[in-house]
Amino acid sequence: MRWRMGPLDALWHLLNFFAPALGVGLITAAMARMVWPRELRPLGLRRLAAWACGGCTVGLIAALVVFGRDGKMGGYALMLASGSLALWWAGLRGARS
Repeated sequence: MRWRMGPLDALWHLLNFFAPALGVGLITAAMARMVWPRELRPLGLRRLAAWACGGCTVGLIAALVVFGRDGKMGGYALMLASGSLALWWAGLRGARS
């Protein structure tokens, strides 16, 4: 028997795919504000979270393309690295100069 995915199932599938990117992005943005409060003061938490969530999303999609499936530890490592890189690009790139 072949199982078919309906529209609601597809929506839940996509939401569950992007949920780790959202969660990790929000947590890393909040932690970055705690670790570097002076350097990240000019940026709002919403802007930092948007950069981090966007970077994590790009990392998850890249991992899906590279590995061909979701849920691999290498994919989550790539998600974390791309989210951290996005946070650095958004707020810390020129802070140490």
